Amino acid sequence: MRALRVPPVAALRGLALRLVLFAPLALAGCGSSDELQPAAEPATSPPLTRAPAGKVVRVGSGPEGLVADPRTGLVAVGLRNPDRLALVEGSSGRIERRVRLPESPRHLQLAASGGPVLVPAERADALLRVSLPGGRLSSAAVGAFPHDAAAAAGRLFVADERGDTVTVLAGRRRIRTLPAPVQPGGVAAAGGKVAVVAVGERVLEVFDARTLRSLGRASAGVGPTHVVALGERIYVVDTSGDALLEFRLEPQPVLKRRIALLGSPYGVAVDPRRRRLWVTLTARNRVVEVDPDDGPLRRRPTVRQPNSVAVDPRSGRVYVASLIDGTLQIIDVDRRRAPPG
Repeated sequence: MRALRVPPVAALRGLALRLVLFAPLALAGCGSSDELQPAAEPATSPPLTRAPAGKVVRVGSGPEGLVADPRTGLVAVGLRNPDRLALVEGSSGRIERRVRLPESPRHLQLAASGGPVLVPAERADALLRVSLPGGRLSSAAVGAFPHDAAAAAGRLFVADERGDTVTVLAGRRRIRTLPAPVQPGGVAAAGGKVAVVAVGERVLEVFDARTLRSLGRASAGVGPTHVVALGERIYVVDTSGDALLEFRLEPQPVLKRRIALLGSPYGVAVDPRRRRLWVTLTARNRVVEVDPDDGPLRRRPTVRQPNSVAVDPRSGRVYVASLIDGTLQIIDVDRRRAPPG
C-alpha cells in the first residue's frame, strides 16, 4: 500500500490563506461587471390591441429618451440613425428644430426649467448640453459611456456606465470622479442629494451633492433600470421585479415600500406639481399613473415599445415615445374620467 503523503505545514497554511482570501470574492459576486448578471432590459412589446390614448405624431428614427420643459413648452426627443435631438412643440407635436449630435443619446434631463437639456453621448464619452429653444450645443468630457446626468447644488452628476464612476462637473470643468457601484445607469437629484442606481450591481447609492460624500447604499431589487426623485423620496423602477421601489433618506437610503406594477415597468417620469409618477409597462403597451401614497391609479394604452415617458408639470401633459414606430404620443390627461385599462 502506498503511503499517504502529508503536505508540509507551511503549504497547508498557504492554502488556507488563499481560501480565506478567495471566499469573500466568490460569495460577493460584485467585484466587476463580469461577475454579475446582465442588466435588466425592457420587454419586447406585443402588437397593439388598443389604439393609443391621445394624439400620435411621427418624430424620427428610434426615439428613446424624453424630457419636457415647462418654461418653453418644448419636448426634447432623442433620435438615432441619424443621431439627433428633436425639439417638439408640446401641444401640437410639431418639430421645431433638429439638433445634430455626435452620438445617440439615452436618458435626457433638464439642468433647470428653461434648459439646457442634458444629453449623455455614450460612445463619445461626453455630456452634451443643448440650449432651449435655440438648440445651441456644447460639450464636456466625462467618463466611459455616460448614460444619465442630473443637476444638483450647482453641479452636474454624470453616471459613467462602463467606468463604474460618477463624473462631477462645474460648468465644463471636471472637479471630481466618484467611485460608483458597478454599471451606474440612472441619476436623480433629491434636494441636496444625488441618487445613483447601478443596473449591474443592483444597488442604489446616495451622495451628498455638496460634500460629495457617500451617504450609503441599499439593495435595489431584482433588475433596476431607472431612478427618479419626488421631494425627498427616491423611486427606482425594478424592471425584472415588476415593481416600483420607494426609498427614504434617513439619511442613508432605506427601502420603505414596494409598489407592484405587472408588465415589465421601464420608463418613468415625475409630475412634482400634482405629485404623480408615470411608468411605462413595456410588456403591455401601457402607461400607468401612480400616486406615491395610494399606488397605481389609471392605465392608458400607449404606442408600441413605450421605453420612454415624460411629463410637463405645467400642463400635466404626458408624452410616450415608441422605439419601434418612430412616434411620439401626446396624452392630455382628463382627470374627470378614468378609461378602462
